[in-house]
Amino acid sequence: MSSILTWVLRLIPALILLQTLFFKFTAAEESVYIFSTLGIEPWGRIGSGIVELFAGCLLLYRPLSWLGAGLALGTMSGAILSHLGPLGIEVMGDHGQLFGMAILTWLCCAGILFQDKDRWISFLPFSSSSK
Repeated sequence: MSSILTWVLRLIPALILLQTLFFKFTAAEESVYIFSTLGIEPWGRIGSGIVELFAGCLLLYRPLSWLGAGLALGTMSGAILSHLGPLGIEVMGDHGQLFGMAILTWLCCAGILFQDKDRWISFLPFSSSSK
């Protein structure tokens, strides 16, 4: 895959994840509403922020971008399910922007994991290359 596509797949989710940290860590009204609705305020908000901080940083470090993509994929799966469940697609009049960013992040991270499958498959316990 081209290096430009590789950078795009890594930069988009990293920027989304790192940009949302301000709202999580400053207890912005929308973040507090989301995690209160889910019944996990404040620890869910802070915990997911910490995971997203690590994921965003790892996405920018090429040798471990697959690990950041895996962390972000898991976190965004939870966010997407939350939007499809109790939160709804639109949160506090955002016209689905948060949901769209979660989908975009998920897709980019899935692309990274597909692109780097040789790197992370070797870490699986049943992988022939881990023996």
